Amino acid sequence: MASRVEDERKRLVTLRRELALHGQRYHVLDSPLISDAEYDRLFREAQALEAAHPEWITPDSPTQRVGGAPAEGFRAVEHAVPMLSLDNALSAEELAAFDARVRKYLGRAEPMAYSGEPKYDGVAVTLRYERGVFALGATRGDGRRGEDVTHNLRTVRTLPLKLTGTSPPKVLEVRGEVLMRRAAFAKLNQERAAEGLELFANPRNSTAGTLRQLDPKVAAARPLELFVYGVGLGEAELGVRSHFELLSRLSELGFRVDLGT
Repeated sequence: MASRVEDERKRLVTLRRELALHGQRYHVLDSPLISDAEYDRLFREAQALEAAHPEWITPDSPTQRVGGAPAEGFRAVEHAVPMLSLDNALSAEELAAFDARVRKYLGRAEPMAYSGEPKYDGVAVTLRYERGVFALGATRGDGRRGEDVTHNLRTVRTLPLKLTGTSPPKVLEVRGEVLMRRAAFAKLNQERAAEGLELFANPRNSTAGTLRQLDPKVAAARPLELFVYGVGLGEAELGVRSHFELLSRLSELGFRVDLGT
């Protein structure tokens, strides 16, 4: 009996590792290794083992993405590091003035190297990982306090529940943007129209409304994606010297980033 239980526990560990790998290959890297049918078979096997042994269920299990019971409202979260808003440069002169301020602040006269990324029109979030496991997710709010939307963020397929790579910081807070692509938004509105439901105004409002759903099953059924672009806590432990290196390191840890490729 003990041997069978131990075999089942080991099998569940293997299944979780395989599901995490295949989930990242499919949703983050767009390079699946197995068919959807095979993934579903592995997923159902993991679900069956957890149903037989509920004490083995952990927050980073791939089966926990689908959403549980509705949340009771939203808890306020104090950001460890404020989530500041971005400023705009609308002309070449304003961009040059920004460059001058940066070099003055750093005490450098020589030209600076910059890393550029798209500005996503979504909802800014902060994601806290403890010992490599996703522990908390919150909206930006007023920049100092946001709302705890962990239950909905867990359903986002491009958000790693457990970090990959080597030696993640003990505590890592990653900053990113949750969004809905235009094509996915159009399809969602088509489905709502067919059901006689009110249409969403735009992808950003749809994303914000989805993250504020009390029932995570609603979020799980909508096509949300996550891109990350920065770190609030733990950057020093990542051992990077530039923003591009930071993005590369975050990619190694399992996040979807925009490296210009």
